[in-house]
Amino acid sequence: MATSPAGVNLLLIGGFRYRLLDNSQRFSVDIDYHWGGDLEVKQQELLALCRRIILGQVRRELGYEGSVSVRTGPDADSPNARFVNLRFWKGNTHIEIPLEVTRILFLDPPIIRTASGTVHATASDADLIESKVIAVLNRLFLQHRDLMDIFLYGDELRPDSSARLKQKLAKLELRPETVAKRLTDLQQSREYHAAAIQKVIDEQVESTVAQQMNSGGGGRAILDSALKLILNVCPP
Repeated sequence: MATSPAGVNLLLIGGFRYRLLDNSQRFSVDIDYHWGGDLEVKQQELLALCRRIILGQVRRELGYEGSVSVRTGPDADSPNARFVNLRFWKGNTHIEIPLEVTRILFLDPPIIRTASGTVHATASDADLIESKVIAVLNRLFLQHRDLMDIFLYGDELRPDSSARLKQKLAKLELRPETVAKRLTDLQQSREYHAAAIQKVIDEQVESTVAQQMNSGGGGRAILDSALKLILNVCPP
């Protein structure tokens, strides 16, 4: 994506950005991009790029057959996101890579970072971690990997992140009672959320790091740390 015309001004965000550019110890289950223009147009551009170039490249270099399709169904019916599903297989090995094109709120200009000599456009560290806090507060269905990323990268929250988040939440028209309801749930349903984070540790974190996390309290400790960070920056 980063070396194709379809990738110009497409900003790498989310867990895969942390994994690729920041050496995150959490594996990402999808690849997320921010796009400020028409999401459906960009979705079709990425679909064409995958069909024209990426499937053949993976076949030649790695020996995997593949397919690509636009995701349909209720989980893809969102005005704020579009999805492309890449699938690869070889023998009994099957791999699925969801691509999501969405929008996050920015207060900083985009930045560029490199990985193995390839230039990637991405969001600032502050905008990215603040987007994780917003995701925890705003997602209809909470994704506990967001809490893990807040634990891992919470030191990138800035002294003015509370004011920045207040501005962003106002733009989203996210009602204070909605924020309060999610925060209350996180605090009152700790056992459930700790168990869900523990599943992220077991399935998405490098084994040595997972052992360290478990020795330090596992999902419960991650929840407590992430929740403390969120409460510290949530605007009153």
